[in-house]
Amino acid sequence: MESREVLGTRLRLLLDLLDDGVTALYTELDLDGFRPRYTPILRHVATEGPSSIRDLARAIGVTHSAASQTVAQLAKEDLVTLSPGADARRRIVHLTPKAEALLPAMAREWEATNAAVAELEAELPYPLSRLVDETLEALRRRPMPDRTTAAAKTQSPS
Repeated sequence: MESREVLGTRLRLLLDLLDDGVTALYTELDLDGFRPRYTPILRHVATEGPSSIRDLARAIGVTHSAASQTVAQLAKEDLVTLSPGADARRRIVHLTPKAEALLPAMAREWEATNAAVAELEAELPYPLSRLVDETLEALRRRPMPDRTTAAAKTQSPS
């Protein structure tokens, strides 16, 4: 089986392995139950102040839907609260005192994770982060649905 045939599966495995390493560190830092997807949102709100979900999505590079889902999880964990924005359709994300108390541990996690990523990338022939950035840019230029549709049209029937 060619590696292209299992690319999605291998990417999920890679993400799982990366997330598992970070999750293990959360336990050491008394951040049990914390999820890697929480960190970018909480760090952004901690450094930039209360933000709309749209602004958070743009700042951390995810879809509005993904940011909204993560914010909903953070609210359930009592890590953020939401208030209406100037436009009733916008919701503004604020840190709770519980989240603010976690910021020092989150900073230690962030530093340790960045050091681990630098070490990992030093072992590779080229930085994984660069390859991910270049792949994302290529998909922005020509999204995967366009690519798969075009490829399906060129395939001969079996």
